[in-house]
This record gives sequence, structure tokens and C-alpha cells, in this order.
Amino acid sequence: MNDFAGRSALITGAARGLGLETAKRLAEKGARVAVLDLDERAAATAAQQLPGEGHVGVGVDVAQASSVTAAVDRVLDAFGDLHIAVNNAGITRDNLLHKMSEDDWDAVLDVHLKGTFLITRAVQATMVAQRYGRIVNTSSVIALGNRGQANYAAAKAGIQAFTRTVAIELGGFGVTSNAVAPGFIDTEMTAAVARRLGMSEEQFNESLAKQNVVGRMGQPADIAHAVLFLASEAASFVTGQTIYVDGGWTLV
Repeated sequence: MNDFAGRSALITGAARGLGLETAKRLAEKGARVAVLDLDERAAATAAQQLPGEGHVGVGVDVAQASSVTAAVDRVLDAFGDLHIAVNNAGITRDNLLHKMSEDDWDAVLDVHLKGTFLITRAVQATMVAQRYGRIVNTSSVIALGNRGQANYAAAKAGIQAFTRTVAIELGGFGVTSNAVAPGFIDTEMTAAVARRLGMSEEQFNESLAKQNVVGRMGQPADIAHAVLFLASEAASFVTGQTIYVDGGWTLV
């Protein structure tokens, strides 16, 4: 199931966290994977650690059009084609609205929303020409709103709308566009929130686990499994959708 042999994939923000987990899972299933990250050395190291052969690590600033164009060109030079693009790069600059700076607003919107736009724009020509493509974007349950995260919520909600529009525009060319909206996942980003709140990571994770119906923290693999489904042949009739992978957090 979900055999990616002969497929090539690009994942942004993939030197660590959710992106790296997804890269590992795709590589295990036979895909050649381009690990894209702001830190090119970290991207190259991550690519070398993936199972299988033919992977590459590429540095990119997803908020800069020229950097994105150069990075995608490098991936196409290495692979010759591109079947899957996962827009995963992200940052946080949390603060209450009256304390949030314009720079913090711009930084989060640029990386999440503009970055998703720039990568998608850069890869779509190849996917349309080959009449096949899978675009998977990373949204969040925070798209529904959360105190102190107006910038992050706006970016993640925008990604959902962007995902639907790309699905409409590219569906006739064999290209699907979907999003995954993670709940609270056990990653370094979540640990950073715990530290900012003055809590231990264990205390914070326990409190979050109590807020969903499954009763545990999400793991990076939970998100990777959803991404792989949307990137697979099994999801060829699924497009324009956002799948919430949150243990039922949005239910309660």
C-alpha cells in the first residue's frame, strides 16, 4: 500500500520535526526525496540519513521567490521530474494582538502562506506538463483561532483556502491539492511553547492530551501517515480537502 517507488518528492522544512518524519516515511516507501530547509547543511545531513538512495538536501528561503525558483530548479536537475510537493515549512511568533509587531505578523504570513504559494507556483508547471502531481500543504487546528496566535491562525486558515483554489485550477491536469491540519503534536515547536509558558514538556503534553478524545499527544508519525495517504494513488479522487489530524481536539 502507498508504494512510492519511482516517485520523487519535495518537502519544505524537512530537516527536523514533521517534515523529517514525512521524508523518512516517503523514502521508506521508495520515493526519492528532496529535503528543503532554510539551513542547507541541516537539509543535506537529513537527506543523507534517509533510507534508500538518490535523496538531496537543498537550502531555501521559502519566503523569497528567487530562492524558491533556484531550489526547485536544483531539485528538477537532480531528479528530472517531480511528483509530490509537501509545503511544511513554518515558524511561530506568538503574541497577543495588542503586543504583536508588524514584523512578527509579516514573518509568519511570509513563511507559511507566501511560502506555500511560491513553492506551489514553482512546481505546478512540471506537474501540469506531466499531467500528474500531488500537492500537500500543512495547515493546523489553529486555523480555527487561538489566543495569542492571530498571525499563525490567519496563515493556516489562508492555506486551507489556497489549497481549495489550487485544487480547482489544477484538477483537470491530474494534479490534486490537499491539506493536513495537525493538532498538538509532540515536536520541538510544542516543547518551545511549554517553555514559554513556564511548564515542563511533560506537564504541557499531559494537559494537551486531556483536551482531545483520544487521550494522548499526537506524534509526528500520525501526521506523516496522513500526508502519505494524500500523496498516494489511493487519494487520486481526493482534492481540495483539509484533513484534521488532531485526536478529536476539534470535537471538544
